[in-house]
Amino acid sequence: MHPTDSHRLHAHLIGRQGSRGLLNTPALVLDLEMLERNIAAMAAFARDSRIGLRPHSKTHKSPEIARRQIAAGARGNCCAKLGEAEAMVDAGIGGLLITSPVVSAPGIERLMALVARSPDLMVTADHPDNVAALARAAATAGVVLSVVVDIDPGMHRTGVASPEATVALAQQIAAQPSLRFAGVQFYCGRHQHIESYAERKTEITERTAYLKGIVEQLTAGGLKPAIVTGGGTGTHAIDAALGVFTELQVGSYVFMDHQYNICDLRGDGGLPFEQALQIDARVVSANTPGMATIDSGLKSMATEAGAPPILAGVPEGTSFRFAGDEHARITFPEGASGPGIDAVVTLVPPHCDPTVNLYDAYHVVKGHTLVEIWPIAGRGRSR
Repeated sequence: MHPTDSHRLHAHLIGRQGSRGLLNTPALVLDLEMLERNIAAMAAFARDSRIGLRPHSKTHKSPEIARRQIAAGARGNCCAKLGEAEAMVDAGIGGLLITSPVVSAPGIERLMALVARSPDLMVTADHPDNVAALARAAATAGVVLSVVVDIDPGMHRTGVASPEATVALAQQIAAQPSLRFAGVQFYCGRHQHIESYAERKTEITERTAYLKGIVEQLTAGGLKPAIVTGGGTGTHAIDAALGVFTELQVGSYVFMDHQYNICDLRGDGGLPFEQALQIDARVVSANTPGMATIDSGLKSMATEAGAPPILAGVPEGTSFRFAGDEHARITFPEGASGPGIDAVVTLVPPHCDPTVNLYDAYHVVKGHTLVEIWPIAGRGRSR
């Protein structure tokens, strides 16, 4: 039995020279050599900066990629949801942190079963009622659950709203025999895509000062957090230099996407990570002069970040416009000759995380050859 539809369609192409061009499209393609260089580059940065990595699997949702990150030195992976963590534990991945609160009775029941299988699993919490429920469930299950206090950096999405509430919640956790206070989480998601390095640095420096003050209050009260976790691809260089985090929750660096490619990540105008994740589409109609239709529309990528740049397969200056659920229109510069029927056009995902969630597998390539197919085990695991 094939584990995914992608295996059914394409397993026979693995190892065949030029097989990338034979994929059924649209296809999610992952350049293996770029991926490995990205993982190595972030690992080297972390070593040089003397900071830990717990990369976020909400980006890749793949045990294969998590294993490579851990082999390069990461402490484990973060998971946005309980379902993603279950997929990772099923594949033998440890060192997991669930970064969103688990609050429902069915969810907490699943969480206890998962901790029994993966004792080093950690979960975040930001409310006293949730902490009390976790403590009761852990005591009943006979496990000790590690809990990280989530601190709101000002996004008002999740997190404790004040330093005083943070200390109180940490004290509540520490007082429960079935719980262990593991540390704090502080994720400035809004800041990750600020294009200007100077502007991003100014805002993150101010927010990190707030975090540092909370860490100092916890430490003064005998609750020094062993883990201070957060940050991301957009702020990793700034976060490391400020020296408050003990580990970074970087995610998108493994793939990169248009949202991050337009950001000056390290203040030097360079691109420290490569565009490893790509979407191959195909020209399916070319009857109107100066334009063609490809088979990659709204259903084939996340669209909240706009249209995808075109990476390859068209003349320079070609534009992209969505033309419905299944199609997009590419328009060529005046006088340019565009690709004909069946030609492959390669796109850059506008936003990698939700784009990955639309596919069942990565088509892993070296050059133009399909070398592996990796199931996206965490796909759709949002519960």
